[in-house]
This record gives sequence, C-alpha cells and structure tokens, in this order.
Amino acid sequence: MRGHEALGDFLRSRRARIRPEEVGFASGSGQRRVPGLRREELAHLAGVSVDYYVRLEQGRSRGVSEAVLDAVADALRLDDEERGHLRRLARPDRFGSGQPKEHGEVRPGVRRLLSWLAAPALVMGPRMDVLAWNRPVCALITDFGLLPAHERNLARLHLLDATIGSRYPDREMIAREAVGHLRAAAGHYPDDAELRALIDELTHASPEFRRHWARHEIRVKAHGTKRIDHPDVGPLTLAYEITRFPQDADLSLLVYTAEPGSAEESALRTLARTG
Repeated sequence: MRGHEALGDFLRSRRARIRPEEVGFASGSGQRRVPGLRREELAHLAGVSVDYYVRLEQGRSRGVSEAVLDAVADALRLDDEERGHLRRLARPDRFGSGQPKEHGEVRPGVRRLLSWLAAPALVMGPRMDVLAWNRPVCALITDFGLLPAHERNLARLHLLDATIGSRYPDREMIAREAVGHLRAAAGHYPDDAELRALIDELTHASPEFRRHWARHEIRVKAHGTKRIDHPDVGPLTLAYEITRFPQDADLSLLVYTAEPGSAEESALRTLARTG
C-alpha cells in the first residue's frame, strides 16, 4: 500500500472509533452514513480548516507541521505508538530509507547469550522472522531448525499453521498482536519488499489477518503474558519480556519466564531438559 493511502486509511479508521457524543457532538445516528466523527468535526476539534484536514487525509501531507500532527493526534485520542505511526506516515522523509537493516547472520555473541539462557528465548527481526533460538524455545513452540527459513516467522506460524495456532487459547489476542506488530513495521519500513510480500501472503491466505489488518491497530509489546496449551506439559500461563539490542535496533530478544515455584516453572525446566 502506498504511503498516502496508508495515511488516509489510518486517519479514517481512527475517526471511526470515536463516538460523536463522546466529544460533544450530537450523535444524529439516523443521519450519519459512516460510524464515528465526520471530517469537519475532526477538523474542528484539531483547530484546522476542513480543507486542510481533507488534504491530510488524502495523503497530501507535504509540509505538515508537528503542531498540526499533534493537534490531530490529540483530537483522535492517539496513544504514543499511534502518534509515532501517524508521524511516520505523514512525514516519511524524516524517518530514514524505509528499509530495515538486513541480518544475514546474528552475531556470535547473541547466539552465545541464547545458549546460556535456561528460559525459552529467541531473536526476531522486524517482520517477526525468527533469526536465532535456543533449545528450550524449540521445545515450547516448535523446532525452528526443522523449518524452511521462510517459514520461521511468528506471524505466519500463528495465523497459518493450524497445529501451532490451536495451542493458544487466546487466539484473538495473539492474532491482533501479530497483525498490529506488522502494521507498525509497515509504517517504519514502507519500502521493504519482503515485508510487503509477507503481508500480501497473509492477506490472501488468512481471513483472520484481513479482518485485523483492516482495523489499523498498532501493537508494539514489550512484555505481557501468553497462555499455551502444550501437548507435553499441559496448559501454561507464561510471562514474556521483549528487549532490543542497542546496536542492532531491528532485532528483538523474546524471553519466556514463569513465577518461581509455580507449576509453569517446573514445566519450563522439564522442557529445557528434554528440548
């Protein structure tokens, strides 16, 4: 999707989620053809002319100021991630080449770090490609070493692999987070052909992906919990932490942990021994 189309779709999706009565406008439910705020109402809230806002929503954002973007973001009630996404879409020239750094091989030091970790852990790139992993995470999720390189992708596995996808009871949340991550990546790297190919593949293969992609949600998680129904050790509720490497900002380290003394901790130690 071209940048101006992505900007317009994002702004329209954010307008649609705000009920007029929440911001002081009459709902006029019988007179509204689309949900949410009209463009003139959003322009009024942001303090810009309707014509100016219409041009912004049409992708004609050249020269738009930080002040206007802040005003529009405030009117749309955007969170920090959404604000960053809006800026990247509206001012792509300010955010680099639009291409992620390619990582043919993960640094040996990072691979050693993974091998020293007793907890399930992996390194992924901005497209959610799994680039390096340790034995415990293979026992927890799947043996990534047995997969063809192009299939080592968490979004693809969650959405297209029925065996792996069925292990996550909170599938709706898992799918929304994966799609939201890819939506954020598309804003960071609009010129990435491999990312566009992945999005095209998932769009054609997964109705679930199409449904979530149309929501234009941005999901960049740093920590949380996941429930996994593991075929060998049973139901697990695990915490996870995601961090980035300062000199390899495109790479993320994902580590799963469990509460000390819990059944999950015992299960992870069992998987670590058998993985």
